[in-house]
Amino acid sequence: MVGNPIGHSLSPHIHAAFAQQGRQQIDYRAERVDVDHFEGWVSTFFETGGRGLNITLPFKTRAFHLADTVSDRAHSAGAANFLIRDEAGGIHADNTDGKGLLTDITVNAGWSLEGARILLLGAGGAVKGVIPSLLEAAPACLVIANRTPERAEALATEWAAQSISVSGGGYSRVVGTAWDVIINGTSTGLSDEMPALPDEMVLAEGCCCYDMAYGKGPTPFMRWAAEQGGAEARDGLGMLVEQAAESFYLWLGEYPDTQPVIADLRRP
Repeated sequence: MVGNPIGHSLSPHIHAAFAQQGRQQIDYRAERVDVDHFEGWVSTFFETGGRGLNITLPFKTRAFHLADTVSDRAHSAGAANFLIRDEAGGIHADNTDGKGLLTDITVNAGWSLEGARILLLGAGGAVKGVIPSLLEAAPACLVIANRTPERAEALATEWAAQSISVSGGGYSRVVGTAWDVIINGTSTGLSDEMPALPDEMVLAEGCCCYDMAYGKGPTPFMRWAAEQGGAEARDGLGMLVEQAAESFYLWLGEYPDTQPVIADLRRP
């Protein structure tokens, strides 16, 4: 796993637990890479025998562009969190974030996205990576809202050809619709803050709220959801484990059991 910063990463613990399940021998580490040295670091990693990498902020877009080949879901997202050396010796990129989010929401949490009015907060790489999977779930519409309206509008434009309505704008865009599902993909939770959502926004009855961030307790977004009368609120720890499981499978051909790993990470 490479990123900057990286000290908070739980990925080494998660992959060690997966490996133990299948009695696999792996060496998975979290490495902080200087922002100016990412491409060179990746090249050296594979040249010296590295098998695969996970990528986190701020390198997901750069990982996509340095790859020789990309999966359909990485191409759709324009970002990659997964790299592997292919049989031809090139670097292949994939994106497992959307699969991880969708699995945690629909399987682990049991929420239905079909026909839902989804509000997606943020317009960065994390948000871009999950849009394809959210659209595959056949919601009624997907609205992207961001502090900088132009970024949300530009991101929504990339999906204009979809049969499902995708639109974007500033946080004022959230007023006037009763939302069935709200997903926070901003980084505000890392600084114990909330997106600047207007007081006039409305949550539909049974609205489910998901924060892609996670911590030791409820995030500010989860607390806000409870205050607004949301039916359920969930953090992104399950997404983290599920996207890691997809990566583990793509590298080693074995799909791990995620439930005991999530339960272990949830323990105080």
